[in-house]
Amino acid sequence: MTGSTAARTPGGLPPRRTVLIVLYEGIQTLDVTGPLEVFTGAERYLGRTDAYAVRTATVDGAPVRSASGLLITPDTGIADAIPPDTLVVPGGQGSWDVDPALIDWLRETAPRTRRVVSVCTGAFLLGAAGLLEGRRVTTHWAASERLERACPTARVDPEPIYVRDGNVATSAGVTAGIDLALALVEEDLGRDAALSIARHMVVFLRRPGNQTQFSTQLAAQTAKRLPLRDVQQWVVEHPEADLSVEALARRARLSPRHFARAFRSEVGMTPGRYVDRVRLETARRLLEDTADGIEEISRHCGYGTPEAMRRAFVRTLGAAPAEYRRRFRPPAPPVPPSAPARPAAPSPGRAPARTAAPIRTPREERL
Repeated sequence: MTGSTAARTPGGLPPRRTVLIVLYEGIQTLDVTGPLEVFTGAERYLGRTDAYAVRTATVDGAPVRSASGLLITPDTGIADAIPPDTLVVPGGQGSWDVDPALIDWLRETAPRTRRVVSVCTGAFLLGAAGLLEGRRVTTHWAASERLERACPTARVDPEPIYVRDGNVATSAGVTAGIDLALALVEEDLGRDAALSIARHMVVFLRRPGNQTQFSTQLAAQTAKRLPLRDVQQWVVEHPEADLSVEALARRARLSPRHFARAFRSEVGMTPGRYVDRVRLETARRLLEDTADGIEEISRHCGYGTPEAMRRAFVRTLGAAPAEYRRRFRPPAPPVPPSAPARPAAPSPGRAPARTAAPIRTPREERL
């Protein structure tokens, strides 16, 4: 793999936004190539030669080998790199022991860039350069506690797939770097441009930053006791049911107080939080994968009313259900052209059937 070639606008003028991705030994390949494909996609897929010029750099300009064994040749060394508009610091196994010269360069260069971005454990390099102090940040869930110890003044949140705090953006592991890069493209070029790049990359669901790094099933521990495990599964299969602590305690044949204490101890979260996560996750999936109406989905997921579901979505995801569906539901595949079908002859004595157009109420549009 070789470094990228900086694009030029007509007339030879450099593009308005430069993106520099720093490399080092033991880097995670996808942390580099994911954001790189998003930014360079603006020219390949949209024809925007004025969008981004993407370059890569190592400490000394020499090739480095990724954690998976891929040899990557950079465009330049950091000493010759001009401070970019966007500085991207990927993660990887090598992030635990990088050249101090790279840390010094980050400390000097970051204040001269418009925004600084880390992917996965690249946050540790930003932390070592003093760029995370007092900021809300994230990283790969498995490294979050280590980042808390390394950067005690930072507010480490292990759940979101990416976090923006001022001009510093940090993201979770590997593919989350693609989500963050798409969000930056949307900020620069608009939503349509970001969605077009996502579709070309077959990234159908461009996830909002505050979406959790893993599903409720993966985030929660599995209870040790069978009655509690049965309750967990019951919640997933019946989000529309009465899922109060009292109702769930009856299913587990425990007192509400004993049930709530045991559930939190064995699952790692309260019953109420588990139920909230399951309902939100189920609603998101139905919005993404079905054409069901919002009112129907709200009933199926146990919200009761569309307004209750809207509040849950806005509080957790920052978008109302209708907006979430518009952003993240894949476009319907095109229908191949075919010869028009002949209308069926009406039955004797019966008028031809009329097909009513679907009606969306103002309330449905708003939600």
